[in-house]
Amino acid sequence: MSATHFWKYQGTGNDFVMIDNRAGFPHASDSEIKKLCDRRFGIGADGLIYLEKSDVADFRMVYFNSDGLESTFCGNGGRCIAAFAKLLDVFEGNSTRFIAKDGLHEAEIKGENIRLKMRDVSEIQENELGHELFTGSPHLIVQVQNVDTVEVKTKGANIRYSERYQNEGINVNFIEQTGDEVWVRTYERGVEDETLSCGTGVTAAALVMGRLGMASPVAVETQGGKLMVEFSKQANGGFTEVFLIGPAEKVFEGEITYLV
Repeated sequence: MSATHFWKYQGTGNDFVMIDNRAGFPHASDSEIKKLCDRRFGIGADGLIYLEKSDVADFRMVYFNSDGLESTFCGNGGRCIAAFAKLLDVFEGNSTRFIAKDGLHEAEIKGENIRLKMRDVSEIQENELGHELFTGSPHLIVQVQNVDTVEVKTKGANIRYSERYQNEGINVNFIEQTGDEVWVRTYERGVEDETLSCGTGVTAAALVMGRLGMASPVAVETQGGKLMVEFSKQANGGFTEVFLIGPAEKVFEGEITYLV
């Protein structure tokens, strides 16, 4: 069985297996992806990301969660694939444009940080649980006290599999404002567990806090490290010029075979 070269990247603790698939080989099966992402029997990751060719941008990002299913956009993964594309010399200079499932994104490498442009957000809905919005993936923002004591996996799963959300699923972010910063802990659908960081979740949390009066940029702490979110708040309550800023790091690389 032939081997495939892989790279592993992490962005504030959100980690990914990265594969250069500009040759256009078939994607791994869901069972293969599950095994690659398994932390005991595989490489270990929150997801698998393919870098592929694009006719309209420098490259295409194809993202699979660790459950083996293709997912919507991943903010930390987007920052990581920008750093990965730079490593592969896919683009010149420090700026790039790429296509993901939710549309076109721009990224700029500034020292150790990647400044990633996220999608505009036109609407934030409020319900009895919290604030719901789409930042490339669907998120529910739940404000709590003492976020460090929240049983994220249990409470997040209860919401994610509730009657309201069980069909499409939702990412659940528990947040607490502490001074000028926001602390976020996230239950991610597809991973079905708490992750150390979630880029689209951090973005969603910052925009909700922007709606509630915090000024841009918003500093957000996760268990994996700090991110910054910039935005421009519109008179109609929407947000444009949304940027997720933080580090992306190559961890290691190697060869894999898909053994199921």
